Amino acid sequence: MKKKIVSILLATAMVSSMLSGCGNGGQTAGNGDGQAAQDSGSTQDESSAGESQKAEGEYDLTLYTINSTDADFPDWLANVEGATGLKINVIAAPTDSDTRQQKITTILSTGDSSVDILEINDEMSASFKNAGWLDGLNDTVMTEDIRGEFPQGYVADMITNKDGQIIGVPGYSGYLAFWVNQEIMDEVGITSLDTKEDFLAYMEAASGDGRYGYGGSWEKTYVFNEIAQFVNMFGGDYLDWTNPANKEAMLFLHEMLEKGYTPIDQIADKYEQMNPKFNDGKYGSLFMWGLGTDYEKADMLGADKIHMAMVPQFSDQKYIFTDSWSYVLNTASQNKDAAIKFLQYMASEEGMKASYEAFDRYPARRDVAEKVVPDTDPSKEIYSRYANECVVKGRPMLPQTMEFISAMGTIFQSYMKDEITIDDFCAKAQEYVETYQ
Repeated sequence: MKKKIVSILLATAMVSSMLSGCGNGGQTAGNGDGQAAQDSGSTQDESSAGESQKAEGEYDLTLYTINSTDADFPDWLANVEGATGLKINVIAAPTDSDTRQQKITTILSTGDSSVDILEINDEMSASFKNAGWLDGLNDTVMTEDIRGEFPQGYVADMITNKDGQIIGVPGYSGYLAFWVNQEIMDEVGITSLDTKEDFLAYMEAASGDGRYGYGGSWEKTYVFNEIAQFVNMFGGDYLDWTNPANKEAMLFLHEMLEKGYTPIDQIADKYEQMNPKFNDGKYGSLFMWGLGTDYEKADMLGADKIHMAMVPQFSDQKYIFTDSWSYVLNTASQNKDAAIKFLQYMASEEGMKASYEAFDRYPARRDVAEKVVPDTDPSKEIYSRYANECVVKGRPMLPQTMEFISAMGTIFQSYMKDEITIDDFCAKAQEYVETYQ
């Protein structure tokens, strides 16, 4: 167990906000400077975690959160306390992702009982869910009637442990959406992107003279999002590189490069470099997290400009990824009853509505999103279609998250530069899956 803890500590210490490539697009709060003053409850700086500032028993539970710097956090906290009757002590998580993940790992791995509820991202979920540090919630919070409203693939992939226990309550849904440039589509006369054939027709028509039908973030710690997306679209399995569909997906990406439908120079690009190029009309389509904040700032967001579209169907079904931060219950908590009450509210319609209104986080529950997101929200229609028409999955991550992501990105770039063959790539990919489990 000691060896496992050390391994997880080292792995999470390496994970940065850049690896997830989730540019939350305003969906996840907590990015501001400073700390919000609290009208109710109490907020501590992260460094005071484990050091009680109040008399024992004054608070019902302690929450370790990324959202305390959001301007609407005090109102959200007051709402939660009013709805649950709980008095909540708040500890603001560090804004630096490396520091935050190291601190959370330390809290959980050492059995620190000073924190009851924590917010963790998908990378931490992959590392922690089988470590024995988080309580299962199947019988108390994520009961059958509730969990059925969350994206089933995401729940299974990201927050269900080896014993079948769900260990978190997702705070929102944020899709790796398919985006298109409508101006380019209109120019080349493409009206449908429903199938692989439609997609290829658009790639060919939109490419040429320095413009490409498809653009990607192929920097080695970002590209796993797109590799996995295309593997899913072909009906493959990112964690099984003996699957013929995986090879088919990689051959497809390589062929797009050979035909000039996508550029090799994007192997250096993260989303920060890709988005301005998309705004400038260099790409006809791409996959991107969030709600298009960068496009809106450039006055390029809109039904007649850059907008989300349905994912093309390449195989038997349509596939899409979602990410989230989840509320989890520290096994070492001495305030389990209060913590469960908090989590039940977070998973409820009222709790999801409160988070949506405070933090602009699109509700993770499909039924709640249908009710509380106004029809005027441009993301509602496509997000609803994603939830109802696609197989919604969590991103494929292993406990040694950063090592696995970097290794896969490195061999992907080598394959795209013809430094290794497709068979070499698949063999190495399978080796990494087995190594970083």
